[in-house]
Amino acid sequence: MAYTIFSLLLYILSLLYRKEMAKDLETLRHSTSHVLAEAVKELFPEVKLGIGPSIEDGFYYDFEKDTPFTPEDLKKIQEKMREIIKKKENFEKIEMDYDEAKKQLKNEPYKLELLKELKDKGEKISFYKSGNFMDLCAGPHIESTAKIKAYKLLKVSAAYWRGDSKNKQLQRIYGTAFESKEELKEYLRLREEAEKRDHNKLGRKQGLFITSELVGQGLPLFTPKGTKIMQILQRFIEDEEEKRGYRLTMTPYMAKSDLYKVSGHWDHYKDGMFILNNTEEEMALRPMTCPFQFQIYNAKKHSYRELPIRYNETSKLFRNEESGEMHGLIRVRQFTLSEGHIICRMDQLEEEFEGVVNLAKYVLDTIGLNDYTFRFSKGNLKDKKDKYIDNPRAWKESEAKLKKIIDKLKLDYVEAEGEAAFYGPKLDIQMKNVFGKEDTIITIQIDFALPERFDMTYIDEDNNEIHPLIIHRTSIGAYERTLALLIEHYAGKFPLWLSPVQVRILPIADRHVEFCKKVLEKMKESGLRVELDDKTETTNKKVRNAQVQQVNYILVVGDNEVKNKTVNVRTRDNKVHGEKKVDAFIKELLTEVETKK
Repeated sequence: MAYTIFSLLLYILSLLYRKEMAKDLETLRHSTSHVLAEAVKELFPEVKLGIGPSIEDGFYYDFEKDTPFTPEDLKKIQEKMREIIKKKENFEKIEMDYDEAKKQLKNEPYKLELLKELKDKGEKISFYKSGNFMDLCAGPHIESTAKIKAYKLLKVSAAYWRGDSKNKQLQRIYGTAFESKEELKEYLRLREEAEKRDHNKLGRKQGLFITSELVGQGLPLFTPKGTKIMQILQRFIEDEEEKRGYRLTMTPYMAKSDLYKVSGHWDHYKDGMFILNNTEEEMALRPMTCPFQFQIYNAKKHSYRELPIRYNETSKLFRNEESGEMHGLIRVRQFTLSEGHIICRMDQLEEEFEGVVNLAKYVLDTIGLNDYTFRFSKGNLKDKKDKYIDNPRAWKESEAKLKKIIDKLKLDYVEAEGEAAFYGPKLDIQMKNVFGKEDTIITIQIDFALPERFDMTYIDEDNNEIHPLIIHRTSIGAYERTLALLIEHYAGKFPLWLSPVQVRILPIADRHVEFCKKVLEKMKESGLRVELDDKTETTNKKVRNAQVQQVNYILVVGDNEVKNKTVNVRTRDNKVHGEKKVDAFIKELLTEVETKK
């Protein structure tokens, strides 16, 4: 017992140590952001200061500047930071009353806005001074700039003041800092590797999708190759959902505003919707499919014996994302969702919820995205009451019910206040992209509100009309976001079953083309995705082209192969597997596809 307690104490101490180390690094990075602001002010005195917090892997500072920062500017700023750090300036905390602070910040409009909020909340007003630079800040900071040993500015991007598109767009300089140069070097190495896997670059390089200024931001266009992957995923999901008792629906892309007013989207989600005002009736593109499927349910009466009813749909959805929020395929304005709704009785809720979680886990594990975490997203009726349907009792009961379910499933999760859907709590499956930014890829929600709003009922054993419960769910999330994560996860090297081009056949000379065409047709008939490259180029160049495009299997055909009715097999990693009989090789490939290796 003593050993167990001692081990536990050691574990707790290690956690506290790691927490303290993380806090020290956060303080270092925040202090480095102050040095960044000081350097920018010295080089560009006209610039107005925003905020400069530490973030998960570094820091940033927002600035208002009439002209954009250039890469050359970043070099100058970093050099100026080096000069400031060499001075070994101490960070000194200075407290002021409101009037004195207002005078200090008379030329800084963004800081004055923050200052007024501090006054209204009755909080202390503190500044931190280093050298001649003083910034409104609660701290803490390191003792001296001399402790800043390893830092680097990374990039510039646009950012609305306080994340609100109604506010002015500022320029955000990102940077990072570490305790040692070795740690910084390793971070930059990993970042460089992440850049190589960035789906926004790799997906375009491989010809999976493009964007067009004429079409608009957040509206990617998928090439035949990218579309093929989306089709494979969609067929996989719809087939799997059908096996699990889902019924496929097809509903309109738009509806009258009346539908969204009943559902609550008009009151709680209108800013995120595309409103169409050039019609006789006020219309909007749908941000989700649930109210449409509820109309199908309400088209007839239902007995308790019919429940659960599981609807699914591959839905095109539209959300008016802010321009600064959109990124590649991760966040777009039109996307495709594997959407579904389970209409069930209270006594069926746990079993149905567990079935949804198992489906999501099966899908993610099958496609290879198994590095995910769970988040229990709760409402926040205290601070964000307008964001949610006002029914405190129902919120309390549904959150308690969801917590009981996910605890029973023994899921390792974190809780997040204020992240629920406006109509109920949810379980989110979270995943990070190659740069460490976390996004929700799958949501499973309990809905206590919309069945009542749409007057959805079933007849129970005693002939009473009862409102059912609804589970809103997705089994793979948005296909676009999933494809982005797959590109990054596999670095474009998709497993055979997902590859848009699985095999490429390369005749060495014109006399081998006829045999290659026969192999091509045979493979196509078996359902494989295969191409013939009979261009007048060297075999080495054609092999290299196939490898660059990450074709899984490259088949070289010369005199021996034609004579022996074989193909010479090599893979995209340049491993040569030698001659194989065509029929036997096709069988190998079909087994690999079927098992989804």
